[in-house]
Amino acid sequence: MDIQKEKEELIEMFGIHFETVHHLPPLASRILGILIVDGSKFEITFESLVEQTNASKSSVSTSLNLLLKLGNITYYTLPGDRKKYYRPSPFSERMLNYVKIIGFEKEIIKRMMSYRQKTATTTAELDNLEHTKEYERHVLQMEELLLRTIKKFKEIEKNKS
Repeated sequence: MDIQKEKEELIEMFGIHFETVHHLPPLASRILGILIVDGSKFEITFESLVEQTNASKSSVSTSLNLLLKLGNITYYTLPGDRKKYYRPSPFSERMLNYVKIIGFEKEIIKRMMSYRQKTATTTAELDNLEHTKEYERHVLQMEELLLRTIKKFKEIEKNKS
């Protein structure tokens, strides 16, 4: 397979992933895909994103502002150059969103278990309590793994600077 076609397919895969899993608009999803695939090799400007996506300036601008607001991307400038250059936020920062999700999930689980422990009278409710306990164990393991991964990412990012 030709490398350009492979790159385009990879960007499209990222786009579909961010659309379906993170509920980002299609253009913002593709822009994030472009930045992930090319952001460490090329300095990517607003103009290059307009050209690569074949989208209007206002659409690209709206998408970039959304991605900046969500913390998915950052930008930097170069001395004497008025352009902004975009890149994905560090992996460790993007992964912190998952920690927030897990934190909220842990609170729901805690409340559900407390409620079930007070109210469970049927076999189905007792089974639900056991499922919830097992799910809590799973979520705690996920959190531990995620925190270890973030720590590793920070070490890699620190060594890169």
